[in-house]
Amino acid sequence: MSYANSRIPQSAQQGVHEALAERVRKHLVEPFRKPLAPYNRAALDASLAGWDGRAPLILDAGCGVGHSTIQIARQHPDHWVIGVDQSQDRLARRKPYPDALLPTNMVFVRADLVDYWRLLDEAGLRLARHYLLYPNPWPKIGHLGRRWHAHPVFPWIVRLGGVLECRSNWPVYIQEFAFALELATGAGVPWERFEADSPLTPFERKYRDSGQALYRLGIELETPSGRSAACENI
Repeated sequence: MSYANSRIPQSAQQGVHEALAERVRKHLVEPFRKPLAPYNRAALDASLAGWDGRAPLILDAGCGVGHSTIQIARQHPDHWVIGVDQSQDRLARRKPYPDALLPTNMVFVRADLVDYWRLLDEAGLRLARHYLLYPNPWPKIGHLGRRWHAHPVFPWIVRLGGVLECRSNWPVYIQEFAFALELATGAGVPWERFEADSPLTPFERKYRDSGQALYRLGIELETPSGRSAACENI
């Protein structure tokens, strides 16, 4: 089987979903009352156990095998970097990095992001940087509600502040994410095609080596008062 054989997500949807605006506006005004699971509360505590309470926070949301978390921690040595994924198996496969060579300013934790984002907000925490790198695009038209920007938890992504960056190999996902952010913030959100000269994730490397176009957006979100505020430009 060839390595560089990744496929672009296939979908009958070619632009912003016609129901997205209604979904986003609904989630921005209606409360989200899904109960918070105890194991996610424990995960938040574990992710902050090594934090000194002063270093700006960076969240690598859906970090997979954690290669991106490691690179981000090396790029930002004065930050506390948290890699969150729902799969313990993926988190355990952070090879080929031995423990002795891992940055000391980061932590991996297994958690459901739907709870973890809300728990960060509940604790009064704010992010300096926030990465969503190649989230599951759920490209079928009927799967709109599973995309993060159409999910009831979306307002918490915005509320956590910081420099938010999302990357995808499906341009519709980035176009929709930018559209949802514009509805939530009232600000324009540029997005672009880019070249991944130094891929952050194994997926990014595989997509690039498969000859696919890659897309990203970045926005510096207004940060409400909290214990760790955004402090950087894109």
